[in-house]
Amino acid sequence: MKGERTRQSILERAVDLASLEGLEGLTIGRLADELHMSKSGLFAHFGSKEELQLATIEAARERFVESVLRPALKAERGYPRLMAICRAWLTYVKRGVFPGGCFFAAASFEFDGRPGPVRDAIAAIMDGWIESIEKAVRLAQEEEHIDSAIEPEQLAFEINALFFGANFSYQLRGDKKSLERAMEAIETRLESLRVVTPTRQLRRARH
Repeated sequence: MKGERTRQSILERAVDLASLEGLEGLTIGRLADELHMSKSGLFAHFGSKEELQLATIEAARERFVESVLRPALKAERGYPRLMAICRAWLTYVKRGVFPGGCFFAAASFEFDGRPGPVRDAIAAIMDGWIESIEKAVRLAQEEEHIDSAIEPEQLAFEINALFFGANFSYQLRGDKKSLERAMEAIETRLESLRVVTPTRQLRRARH
């Protein structure tokens, strides 16, 4: 139990460090210096740089799920849940869940052209995230909340592109309004796909 707690503490710091400096810069030596530990002590938990990187990616995934996906899935299925996922993602960047912005946006750009287990792990997590958005879109269609003609894959692509664009502007350009801009763009796009019921027609007429 103590060894597992120590490992988790190490990974928490590794995630923060990789978020700020990149996964490639995450080495046994760099992390040992950061934690004031011996390299041999870290090697007892991670036998190689690649093993450390893979464990860090998984720890980052768990943090992301707890901060974004799990809370959003409590929303009512359909349009409310889709909006909850979008708001949760933008809020998580603003809250600084990862000190360097979205961990997986940065890792995706860092490793998108590098074959190997680290890239594969990042790609698998991103595939799962995109599939979560696609599922939320399908549920919204099943509930007849949004137009059934839109391809879930297309809408998920658009939403994630806005996420990554917002993260870039927020982190690199220092545009603090970028998250609001992204939310406005998402709301406008989703509202254009809303199925107009008689109740909503009446509400629109009153406005």
